[in-house]
Amino acid sequence: MKKIAITTVKFIGFFLGWAILISVLPIPSSEVPAIWRLWAEVEPLLAIIIFTLIFWLLEKKRVELHLLNHPVRGTTLGLLAGIVWLGVPVVIMYIAKIIHFEGMNAMDLFGVWVLAAFCNVIMQELLVRGYLYQMMKRNYNTGIAAIVTTMLFTALHGGAFEAGIVPVMNVLTMSLLMTIILEYSGSIIAPTIMHFLWNGIGALIIGGVSLADDYPSLMVTTFTGNVFWSGGECKIEGSSIVLFTNIILIAFFGLLLNRRDKCAR
Repeated sequence: MKKIAITTVKFIGFFLGWAILISVLPIPSSEVPAIWRLWAEVEPLLAIIIFTLIFWLLEKKRVELHLLNHPVRGTTLGLLAGIVWLGVPVVIMYIAKIIHFEGMNAMDLFGVWVLAAFCNVIMQELLVRGYLYQMMKRNYNTGIAAIVTTMLFTALHGGAFEAGIVPVMNVLTMSLLMTIILEYSGSIIAPTIMHFLWNGIGALIIGGVSLADDYPSLMVTTFTGNVFWSGGECKIEGSSIVLFTNIILIAFFGLLLNRRDKCAR
C-alpha cells in the first residue's frame, strides 16, 4: 500500500503541478496568429521540461528517461513508421474516393506553425511517455505503465468521447502504438517523430487531423461517404481505417519486440 500511495502522489503531483503552472503563466499577446500559437505551445513545453527535471532529480536520477538514446535508430524508425502510419490510411481513403483534395489555402508563416505543432508534440510525449511512464514502469512493470499513461493520454483528448467509439479507440490505440514504439526503439525520439508526422502532415498540410482550432492547413480537403470509413467530422482520426492500421502496427511491432526480448534472454 505504501508503494501505491507514493507512486500515486508522484503521478498526481507531477501532472497537477504542470497543469497549475501552465494555467497561471500568461501567454504573451501577439497580433500574428502563428506567433501567438507558438507561445501557447512553448509555455506548456517549458513547464513539462521543468517538472521532468525536478522530479528526475528528486528521484536521484534513478528513473531512466530514455530521451536521447539511440538517436539514429529512433529517428529512422520514427520517420519510416510515421510515413506508413499516416500514408496507408490516406492512400486507402484517396483510392476509395473518401478523401478529396479541392485546392490550396494561403498560409502565412508556415514554418512557425510547424514549429508550434512540433513543440506541442514534444510536450505531449514528455508528459505521457516521459517521466510518468518511466516512473510507473520502474515501480511496477511495462504493462501497468502503458495502461495508466494510455488512460491519461485518452483523457487529454476528451473531445473524442463526444464523437463516438471509433475516435476514442483511435486515440487509445495511438497511445499504445507510441508506447510500443518507445519500447522497441529504446528512445522517446521515435514516437515523437511519428506523432509529429501525424500532426504536422495530417493537420497542417492535409487538414485531416484536428489540432487547436486556430491551426490552418495548406490543403482544402473534404471527406465523404460512410462515417465509419470517412470519420465524419473527426476526419482521419475518426476513421476505422486508422483503427485497423493502428491495430496492425501494434501487432507488428509487438511481435518484433517480443522476438527481440526472447533473443536477448
